[in-house]
Formats: sequence, C-alpha cells, structure tokens
Amino acid sequence: METRPLASIFLVGPMGSGKTAVGKRLARRLEYGFVDSDAVIEERTGVDIPFIFEKEGEEGFRAREREVIDELTRRSRIVLATGGGAVLAAENRANLARRGVVVYLETSVNQQLARTRRSRNRPLLDTEDPRSRLEQLMALREPLYREIAAITVRTDGRKVGAVAEEIADRLHGLAAAPERA
Repeated sequence: METRPLASIFLVGPMGSGKTAVGKRLARRLEYGFVDSDAVIEERTGVDIPFIFEKEGEEGFRAREREVIDELTRRSRIVLATGGGAVLAAENRANLARRGVVVYLETSVNQQLARTRRSRNRPLLDTEDPRSRLEQLMALREPLYREIAAITVRTDGRKVGAVAEEIADRLHGLAAAPERA
C-alpha cells in the first residue's frame, strides 16, 4: 500500500507546552529540518522578543510574526515551533492549517507555570499574577488551537521523547490513511 508523503509539521500550543523541545526531537525522528518562529524573528531583528514588545508593542511583534509564519509555512519537510500567540491572526491559522499538519501540544496552566517560572523571555508573563494571565490567554487561544489542529497531544508530566514518539506514530497513521477524493 502506498502512503502519501508527510507534509511539514506545525506545532501550536501555549507557552511552556514544549513546542521547541518536542519540535527538535520530532524533527530528528522524522529527518526534517527544525525551525522556531520566535528564534527566526529574534535572528532577523537582532534583538529578543521582550525588546520587540517593549519598542513595538504586541501589535508590532504580531506583524513580524505573520510575515515569518507566512514564509516558514511555505517550506517543505520542516517541523515548525510557533509562538503561543501565533494562532491569534486568522491569516496565520489559515496558512498553518492549509500548508501542513498542525499538532496542538495541550498543557495545563499548572504545567505552564512550572515550565515558565524561571524564564525572563516571556513578556506576556511580566505581571503580578502570572497564573491569572495564563488562564486568560488559555481561554482566548485554546479554541483557536483546537480549530486548526489535525492532532492533539497532551504534554503534562510527559518526557519530550515520549511526546515526539506519539506524534510520529500519529503522523504515520495520517500518512497511511487513503486520500479522499
């Protein structure tokens, strides 16, 4: 039985869900390239994300993000880790859903807090009440993650390798499915 070639894989989910760590492992497993959209933005601007937020605001950052997502989703055979808010733009959601397989890395607010508590590179958490902020972001973004995801994988309390293997197995199942006319 012939299988369809795998398209690029786009990881979406909240900050702290493991998109970068899982993405790197998954890319090695699939023998794909790995790209992190936030890292590309930082590389091109020469400054970190908090600096962009400080100077241009979230709106300026999101404009840069839309441009990078549009470009990166045109590449083949990559695993792309997107920023947690990439799904906010309808254009990004359309490009992600249309140009590859979207995998939602689902995680709880408790897990996000545990994974992000030491990070200084998360401008949206620069607040007195990070838990409340994460809950607000999740309420807004989770329906958007689910809207475009072909696969959803829970990451709470799991090792990076186990999550990457589950995704690879599920992608294989998608690729083996007969194409519908």
